[in-house]
Amino acid sequence: GFIVTKIIRKVCKNIQRQKATRFFKKAQIFGGASMAFMHGAQDGQKFMGIFLLGICLANGNTGVTDFTIPFWLIILCSAVMTLGTSIGGYRIIKTVGTGMVKMEAYEGTAADLAGACCLFLSTTLGIPVSTTHTKTTAIMGVGSAKRLSNVNWKVVKDMVLAWVLTFPGCGLLGMLST
Repeated sequence: GFIVTKIIRKVCKNIQRQKATRFFKKAQIFGGASMAFMHGAQDGQKFMGIFLLGICLANGNTGVTDFTIPFWLIILCSAVMTLGTSIGGYRIIKTVGTGMVKMEAYEGTAADLAGACCLFLSTTLGIPVSTTHTKTTAIMGVGSAKRLSNVNWKVVKDMVLAWVLTFPGCGLLGMLST
């Protein structure tokens, strides 16, 4: 996010501010669509893998080496991701988008492009990463491109704490529920 923001500023330094803002408001659509596509490419694969593992284990197929992902599973994963994003997404977007860093249109585009590029690289290399973590750190980079104090580090601290506590918390709940 930091690097993309610096590049955009350098490339657009002689462009009239009003024209640049109009362009980047439209460019945010492309950036958002890129992030949505890469979200599906990265997180959708993880969901389908877990569901497919569950199907194989439920059917007693423990030694499967060749498999085909059923179309209904792709639709189910898409629906679950859509539902999850529509239920919890607004609050997360509001916290990250306005609570952590105040951004202009070009900065929003920079965050989307940086996040999508990192997700594309990770997906291409087969590295599973969190879309939320990737996008959030891209936004932190965008905020830091102006100055470090532009980022609300209290919000960042709270988010990182929630990220760190999620795995042990889920493990503890799983252990207590068995």
